[in-house]
Amino acid sequence: MLETIDSPEDLKKLTVEQLTPLAAEVRTFLLANLSKTGGHLASNLGCVELSIALHYCFNSPVDRIIWDVGHQAYTHKILTGRRERFPTQRQYKGLSGFPKRSESPHDAFGTGHSSTSISAGLGMAAANDLKGLNSRVIAVIGDGSLTGGIAFEALNQAGHLHKNLIVILNDNEMSISKNVGAFGAFVSRKLTGSYYRDLKKEMQGLLGHIPAFGNNILKFARKAENSLKGFLTPGMLFEALDFDYIGPIPGHDLPQLIEIMQNARAMDGPVLIHVMTTKGKGYTPAEETPDQFHGVGPFDLATGKGNAGKPAAASYTTVFGETLVRLAAEDERIVAITAAMPDGTGLTPFSKAYPKRFFDVGIAEQHGLTFAAGLAAEGFRPVAAIYSTFVQRAYDQVFHDICLQKLPVTLCLDRAGVVGDDGPTHHGVFDLSYLRHLPELTLMAPKDENELRHMLKTAIASDQPMALRYPRGAGYGVTLDQELKLLPLGVGEELEAGEDVSIVAIGSTVYPALQAARLLRERGIRATVVNARFVKPLDKGLILEVALRSGNLVTVEENALQGGFGSAVLELLATEAIYHVRVKRIGIPDRFVEHGSQAQLRADLGLNAEGIAATVEAFLACGVRE
Repeated sequence: MLETIDSPEDLKKLTVEQLTPLAAEVRTFLLANLSKTGGHLASNLGCVELSIALHYCFNSPVDRIIWDVGHQAYTHKILTGRRERFPTQRQYKGLSGFPKRSESPHDAFGTGHSSTSISAGLGMAAANDLKGLNSRVIAVIGDGSLTGGIAFEALNQAGHLHKNLIVILNDNEMSISKNVGAFGAFVSRKLTGSYYRDLKKEMQGLLGHIPAFGNNILKFARKAENSLKGFLTPGMLFEALDFDYIGPIPGHDLPQLIEIMQNARAMDGPVLIHVMTTKGKGYTPAEETPDQFHGVGPFDLATGKGNAGKPAAASYTTVFGETLVRLAAEDERIVAITAAMPDGTGLTPFSKAYPKRFFDVGIAEQHGLTFAAGLAAEGFRPVAAIYSTFVQRAYDQVFHDICLQKLPVTLCLDRAGVVGDDGPTHHGVFDLSYLRHLPELTLMAPKDENELRHMLKTAIASDQPMALRYPRGAGYGVTLDQELKLLPLGVGEELEAGEDVSIVAIGSTVYPALQAARLLRERGIRATVVNARFVKPLDKGLILEVALRSGNLVTVEENALQGGFGSAVLELLATEAIYHVRVKRIGIPDRFVEHGSQAQLRADLGLNAEGIAATVEAFLACGVRE
């Protein structure tokens, strides 16, 4: 049946009875493709029936369906005309792994970061009112994303505005018994059915016109209904926010899902449907260890094991986690904080070694950093490990709660630079720009995994706010020093000397710059190469020395050129009134970088050795001041 479906209209031609075997086909299709390409597996296997029911009951794209985060929207993409292109998902120049407005009219809102769907959905519902439209807006949000503060802000306003908004809570973690779940679903179906809704409206109208006693009886009836639903279901919080709460209902029972959604479609005001799903549904390895199958590379379908490739060096993330455990053994003030990413940030070993000193705040980066500030204010040394792209969500907390108060919080920005297949929502290419202008903050980036260890020790030992950023993936396999050293703040290192051009690189671009220098030497160009180490404070003396040595200065960074490391160097030259040095900046241009492998993207951006060498050679040849 799946091959006959190229749009939601094709789906609606099927009977309800045909939808269950269709769901099985979709799972087979997902597994066959993701085992070859990788992607977000467990969340999508758990969302198959929900996706089918949504497109069966609603009229996308007239009705707006918004997927929070969006890594569970694969079935949605398959049902909306992208089945044949699906093998290209998350591949270079292929489909995005997330909803993308430019990709399809069925992708009502672009997502990739969490907790935004209810806010966006409420905005669309308000727009419908202003336009005089009666189409529906549906926001699908997971229980993890619901921990984000913006989700509760949106729920609060949605109850106040009382617009026609349907929120579907896709809950795949709460433990609820079969009997209670089934009975709760039964009660929800009865309390949202058309007969009950019509009767309720008639009784409200009738009781409202009875003098003296009518309103009191009506209040009692409402309390009785809420008490029954609160006793049987966990929905009182949402009822308090003035939502009609439906659930919990089983998320893999298509007839029940369709009945509930059809009932909800006819209701006025905000509605929340609580759906219980199983992450990894239908694939035993993913059901048993859904965390390991959240995001996967190619794997063997029969065993669930990843396809073994050439053994790689330890990742920056692993080295960070191991180093922090070692430092914590020496300093009881060290505490670690993550925002729902203990595995992704390498903090799982720390959580096991020091469970009382480990805090997972959920998907709540703003809270997490202010929480860290509170710990620091009481004498602890908090280390907050968060992906670079997600620290963007807590900029004000870095400014107001950490830097302004000069609190010794260490920000460890994992996945800095281009991250690969997740694309523009996940590339960490703006952190140097949005952090370096904050007073009191020291900002650094290691050239390799060994230098990361020394930087981590240096940051924790400081009495001021510190931030270090490091890339996704394997390190270089360099020897790790036994002794961890304190690095002098704002001091870089000269790695190679040459008189024709000076290349000053930061972080992940240092080794490519070294390789570029060797390529240039073969072409008769002798280059100085500097590992800047610090974006703030800059090594003023070293940078000025190498700039004046050759008169040709090239900066290299895996960050946006606007306001980044190269901009900092230009500001330094301007401040020192050095105008006769020619400067070329290499980095991320003023555009969003699409998805693809890290190697492919770095080649496209000219950030690999060949690209840097070619840019330097062209720069020297042109003789034009930038």
